[in-house]
Amino acid sequence: MASLPNRKIAAAVVREDGARKQRLLDRAFSFAFKGLVYAQIWEDPVVDMEALAIEPGNRIATIASGGCNVFSYLVADPAEIVAVDLNTAHVALNNLKRVAIQRLPDHASLHRFFADADNSLNIADYRAFVRPHLDETSRRYWEGRDLAGRRRINGFAHGLYKRGLLGSFIGLAHLVARMHRIDPRQFLAAKTVEEQRAIFEEKFAPFFDRKFIRWVTDQRSSLFGLGIPPAQYDALAGGKPMADVLRARLEKLACDFPLEENYFAWQAFGRGYGKGTVASLPPYLQAASYDAVRARAARVTMLHANMTDMLASAGDASFDRYIFLDAQDWMTDAQLAALWGEVTRTARPGARVLFRTAAEPSLLPGRLPDALLDRWDYRAAESLDYTRRDRSAIYGGVHLYILKD
Repeated sequence: MASLPNRKIAAAVVREDGARKQRLLDRAFSFAFKGLVYAQIWEDPVVDMEALAIEPGNRIATIASGGCNVFSYLVADPAEIVAVDLNTAHVALNNLKRVAIQRLPDHASLHRFFADADNSLNIADYRAFVRPHLDETSRRYWEGRDLAGRRRINGFAHGLYKRGLLGSFIGLAHLVARMHRIDPRQFLAAKTVEEQRAIFEEKFAPFFDRKFIRWVTDQRSSLFGLGIPPAQYDALAGGKPMADVLRARLEKLACDFPLEENYFAWQAFGRGYGKGTVASLPPYLQAASYDAVRARAARVTMLHANMTDMLASAGDASFDRYIFLDAQDWMTDAQLAALWGEVTRTARPGARVLFRTAAEPSLLPGRLPDALLDRWDYRAAESLDYTRRDRSAIYGGVHLYILKD
């Protein structure tokens, strides 16, 4: 069973018809993606909820990832959220979040567990309130050990957001920056957007001109830590040097939004959530959302499954909203057609689909059969606006499609 998750991921990302070097890189990524990748999801749930216009009674199909958005959508009062993920670590994290939201005694303990995620009291709370209600598979995962020999649950006592593939990548980026006499935490001292830009221009922008950084980022494996497989690397680059692309994305993250309102910037520069305003937390952790999220947490169904397969098992006209994150960047034309065939079959009137792409344009034109694509209305102007306002800043495009009447 230990190798099963890797086979599921490999089936999604390994291009078996590609060249040998390409297949080897794809397999290396599938191995790296086997463990915990995202302790926190990197898509902006506030933008998501505006684009999706979730209504009470809606059924939502989404990819789970780190789960922040899954539980944040509960604020909008959907009837059910079916969250799927190929990664068993993400499934275990989402199951842990659901039980913790339901069983921890108050908002303060939930905040300490998932917002601070660095307190030994969390381990006592896990044993007293969460463990007795956690499914056996998730319990085995959290009480097991990672590749470094550490019990995974102890991450909540020592800094969960410093763990996982992305947390390790950010930690390595901090180390490399300090080796070049740049301390990323200096950015957190900014008081205004103007100060943020001044710090970025002085400290961080020149970093991407260094020969070593440009050489490293030109390697397709260099972005595995961001969860970017080789198949997505070229789309992200868009024919430009990767160092230039990363500098532009980091500039947006650092300069386009006030620091006290952007928890993605806090994660990138501070390796954890900020201690400031409410907006420096995802909605599911905000005190104002606590009662609603707790009361509705049981509406989340978590599955270790492929999105297309899950939808294939669902009835006709059974979902209202779909969120694919950036998973389509990994897909072949045949996989895209299979997915959208099931989406169109299961979509209720007025259904909405939201996804992100590494490149700026939508990837569907020219790749989906016309008969499928013609069933959907692409909201181009709105999508550009959502892209501009997505605080995570890592994606080239946020795209909204609405089922035609």
